[in-house]
Amino acid sequence: MNKVKITIIKGALTGKEYSFTERSLCVIGRALDCNILLPDDELHSTISRYHCLLDINPPEICVRDFGSLNGTFVNQKKIGQRDIDENIHKAQGLIYPEYNLQDNDQIQLGDTIFKVTVNSESLVNDNSEIQEEESTHKLEQNLNLEVSSQSNPLDKVNHLLNEAEHHKGELIAIKGYLVRKELGRGNMGAVYLASHFENRSNVALKVMLPKVESNPRTHKQFMRESRNTQLLRHKNIVQVHDVGCYDGTYFFTTDYCEGGSVAQLIKKKGGRLPLSLAIKIYMQILDGLDYAHQVEIPSIVLADGKTTSGTGLVHRDIKPGNILLTKKAGIWQAKIADFGLAKAFDTAGLSGRTATGVSAGTPYYMPRQQIINFKLAKPEVDVWAATATFYKMLTGRHPRNYNKRTDPWLTTLKMPPIPVKDRDVAIPSALAELVDRVLCDKPELSFKSVRALKNELLKVI
Repeated sequence: MNKVKITIIKGALTGKEYSFTERSLCVIGRALDCNILLPDDELHSTISRYHCLLDINPPEICVRDFGSLNGTFVNQKKIGQRDIDENIHKAQGLIYPEYNLQDNDQIQLGDTIFKVTVNSESLVNDNSEIQEEESTHKLEQNLNLEVSSQSNPLDKVNHLLNEAEHHKGELIAIKGYLVRKELGRGNMGAVYLASHFENRSNVALKVMLPKVESNPRTHKQFMRESRNTQLLRHKNIVQVHDVGCYDGTYFFTTDYCEGGSVAQLIKKKGGRLPLSLAIKIYMQILDGLDYAHQVEIPSIVLADGKTTSGTGLVHRDIKPGNILLTKKAGIWQAKIADFGLAKAFDTAGLSGRTATGVSAGTPYYMPRQQIINFKLAKPEVDVWAATATFYKMLTGRHPRNYNKRTDPWLTTLKMPPIPVKDRDVAIPSALAELVDRVLCDKPELSFKSVRALKNELLKVI
């Protein structure tokens, strides 16, 4: 099992350890809700209340400074200096210093020093599982390609389609398809419009290129988790039809939504949507979430690789760009996209550590609780994000005021949402009052379930 351990080796809390075996965000500072809480006293006065963020996806770990006055040091050098930091993340026109940590690196905040210990899983300890998986899938050696400005996912798509004409197995899902055009590209891959030669049906073909070497165990874990997404069959969720892997490339065919995303629609409509349209889309998002949060899941992969059954999937990254649109009988229908695919890819360890805020979610549509307790994200974080998306549809603005002087993650942690009528006085008062209640995330989230919100929403629309 991959594991990251943080041990305090100098300071008032010397000897204290923190272990991480799954995808996590960890905030360090003096505020009471920090994951690693340092004493709020004179000895630690050079450490900010929210000082820095650890973005952890074992065995990968990155530290990001929140713009603290005294900085965050790695191996006695302040991160952000060009001589040690080649992974500076740029957001909203500013540079926020990040540093990819390695085994035995030391992080220093004031007089407190943390040691990083990284344990990567050993493939030697489980030869039987590896041999079984190799014989089952007969995977070829992973090409270990990265999606970047220099690499073209379309090359891999064409290779897949060509191979599909000669092979069966997992490639049968895309046999007979022709790629029409690229629909978009993200951090982990690209998505294309593909049409079937015979029945002329359209699908979205998503191609995800691993950023780390795939092995039979990670492949098995990803395929098991991704099949959970195929269980989601609801009119307001993008249907995943087929999932496969060939020659180190993972691919999926899903519903094609010709109307693009809600983010694109907002832009097309001049920055905000009419109230009636926004409410219709919001209700459809909630309907899809209500279903997904209660669906029976027969196979959930735990951190130790074991499986169990459970109820419900949490999206964790609801935002206008993840809500797609299609027309049904001339009426726009909203569909939630990427319900679990990106998470499964990330959990299996295939994505590596991407820039903070990409693999972990989007801070602009995230309640502060999701940062403080990322790995325990429950349905209420989707309720909050769906309402933040509604807020954006109504006002053209995010619920919080983000600016170029403050790290967006720190803004989400510290700043309260702005009352929606402060953005637009024309929004009906009863509706605005409900939106503000949902988006209040201190001390806790007000609405724990979609159904509780829908009951209130139907009273005010």
